[in-house]
Amino acid sequence: MAPGSALIPRLVETGPGTEALRYCFALRAHPESVAAARRLTKARLGEWRTGGDTLDAAVLIVSELVTNAVVHTAGARVLCELRCLDGLLRVSVQDQGHQPDGPRLGRGADDDEHGRGLLLVDSLARSWGSRDAGDGSGRIVWAELPHGSEYAC
Repeated sequence: MAPGSALIPRLVETGPGTEALRYCFALRAHPESVAAARRLTKARLGEWRTGGDTLDAAVLIVSELVTNAVVHTAGARVLCELRCLDGLLRVSVQDQGHQPDGPRLGRGADDDEHGRGLLLVDSLARSWGSRDAGDGSGRIVWAELPHGSEYAC
């Protein structure tokens, strides 16, 4: 699958009278994919007319979550999903393998270059968490933000 190809149609019906904007893409689990994830996220949220602060926060969250998936797991690909529903933008990143205890907020030393990504996600997101993918294929880490667009999602 080519990076950025949509796995699911852009507009998905979720129930009577409800629609969700949804976009998924798969990337190789490689450091260069972090920049591609930022570009794809920014482009799609621009199409959805996502507001400035939400756009910036979502791009940063995707960057942190994809970085964690690439650095801390041993997999060949990373799946990303953007979903807008009920006024919230949900960002999800699935890896192909995870440590048994899941992601944790790091509190590294002041001069440590690593370990602050989830602190950043925690400060930007309305809520976030993680769960097993359900089929043994990895872990999904997600974050939610108010959408802030002209679309009533």
